[in-house]
Amino acid sequence: MEEQPVETTIYSLSERPPALAAERREGERHLTLYRVGSIMVDDRRELCLIKNISAGGMRIRAYCSLPVGKALSVELKSGQPISGKVSWVNEQNLGVTFDEPIDVIEILSASMDGPRPRMPRIEVDCHAGVREGASTYRMRACDVSQGGIKLQASTALAKGADVVVTLPNLPPQHGVLLWTEGGYCGITFNRLLPLPMLVGWLQEQRGGVRAAG
Repeated sequence: MEEQPVETTIYSLSERPPALAAERREGERHLTLYRVGSIMVDDRRELCLIKNISAGGMRIRAYCSLPVGKALSVELKSGQPISGKVSWVNEQNLGVTFDEPIDVIEILSASMDGPRPRMPRIEVDCHAGVREGASTYRMRACDVSQGGIKLQASTALAKGADVVVTLPNLPPQHGVLLWTEGGYCGITFNRLLPLPMLVGWLQEQRGGVRAAG
């Protein structure tokens, strides 16, 4: 069976809410495993699929009609609602801007507790070294999880290739190139990144994002 890219909820360290972006067409070549969330609108609760979470807001697929400017609250952790407003609407997809920034790493760490269908991915913007045999390539990292990484790849590597991925201030990770499509590739690590190591690295990256802003 051919491996497929999987679309999952993206966690971003940026303090900006997710912007309106072109949506990928869903089909047989892309599996979707978005996190299920809930929103409170007036006095009713509605389920939603969370596509992207940043410190400043989120992008969701809603199953009810909501206008721009509508106040609502989001429950990302049980019993801890986060208030915000609808900032844009595009068919079933909409953006929510939080009234106050949230701690994405705390939300991320909580989401990793207990059973889960897939490890959360964290949106990053840094360069990675990818070594295959005697050749090393410089690529842009798009998102990372405990189990793998998505890269923007200008060099075509063969699926199934054994590689070593090096990210800034992290030890080299051995892995296998799982899929390639449209100038991107996915690599699965042979061993999971330890959670404390990944969280510590994300905290360093968040410091860099704030300094650049």
